[in-house]
Amino acid sequence: MRILVVEDEKKIAKFIERGLKAHRYTVDIAYHGENGLRMAEANPYDLIILDIMLPGKDGITVCKELREKKIDSPIMMLTAKSSVSDKVLALQIGADDYLVKPFSFEEFTARIAALLRRTRSDKTSLLKAGDILLDQMTHKVTKADQEIFLTPKEYSLLEYFMLNADQVVTRTMISEHVWNEDFDSFSNIIDVFINNLRAKLEPDRKKELIKTIRGVGYVLKGKFK
Repeated sequence: MRILVVEDEKKIAKFIERGLKAHRYTVDIAYHGENGLRMAEANPYDLIILDIMLPGKDGITVCKELREKKIDSPIMMLTAKSSVSDKVLALQIGADDYLVKPFSFEEFTARIAALLRRTRSDKTSLLKAGDILLDQMTHKVTKADQEIFLTPKEYSLLEYFMLNADQVVTRTMISEHVWNEDFDSFSNIIDVFINNLRAKLEPDRKKELIKTIRGVGYVLKGKFK
């Protein structure tokens, strides 16, 4: 899952980035309101974390403009302001959640997980495809009850496939949700990671769990025979 963090205090932004990456999220950072708005318009983020006090355009303005532009990614506002009126304003202009600094990182990540679940119909942190089970809370992956150890990027790739099980996903879609803005579209890195994932999920290759649709993309079947 790809997250945009718009926070002008670089120490806080880097702290959030490190913590989210440890939870296997892909993270982009903007230190300015207008840059955050531009990045949110250009990329399909799964979640936007938006500080209220920003240079250029403040977070309230950015949030309002994103909603006016029909960008419906969940938005969590961060601020040092704790008054009820500030919270109400943020929610009224389109924010989905509001967290006051300083905050517990455990609560922060729990709120992120809850926001991401809201966009899905099943509302669960457990993803299942065939005999593969992925727990988004613990980041544990099992296949036929045997734990599989994945790198952070392999985990993110599998999570994206499982969130879109039985649907064809293109290389562009994968790059937009699993990699950040530094991704080189001319590299073969996606193919490398898909091959690594296939080797770990099905080392004997008896089943093609992640199927290549030539000229289109890939599909992970939700039910295997």
